[in-house]
Amino acid sequence: MTADHPNVARVRAYAANRGTDLPVKRFTATTRTAEDAAQQIGTQVERIVKSLVFVSSGEPIVVLCSGRSRVDERLLAAALGAPSVRRATADEAKAHTGYAIGGVPPFAHDRTCRVIADEGLLGFDEVWAAAGLPDAVFPIAPRDLVRIADAEIARVTSHPGAPAS
Repeated sequence: MTADHPNVARVRAYAANRGTDLPVKRFTATTRTAEDAAQQIGTQVERIVKSLVFVSSGEPIVVLCSGRSRVDERLLAAALGAPSVRRATADEAKAHTGYAIGGVPPFAHDRTCRVIADEGLLGFDEVWAAAGLPDAVFPIAPRDLVRIADAEIARVTSHPGAPAS
């Protein structure tokens, strides 16, 4: 499959404007869930970046975390300095980012979204993230991901999912 869908092109252009050429891979099967993506790519689910959309005081927040991790909303609220956060609905996620759940990339969103990267991602040499579609992903070093997404690093998962040393 070609990687020239407008969503994928937008994600690649955003990264290119920040000095990184993304080698996007598309699959005939879905990579909508972390497990699906890991199976298609042939990697560990821990290396899949989940881009999860939350809302706090009406503002969108995109959280980047390992495929095995679960965001702890109390830790996220504390990292944001907010009284509370909640998971965005599918419609809200699409309205805020411009992408459907399962294809939300870590950057290149329709609206400016605050991006928080869980510190557990930094334990990997390479991770895979969605490229704007449920069948498109790209590999990237976590530090490059944080830089391109202009993400803040915080502990927002109860199990960061980093590899054992």
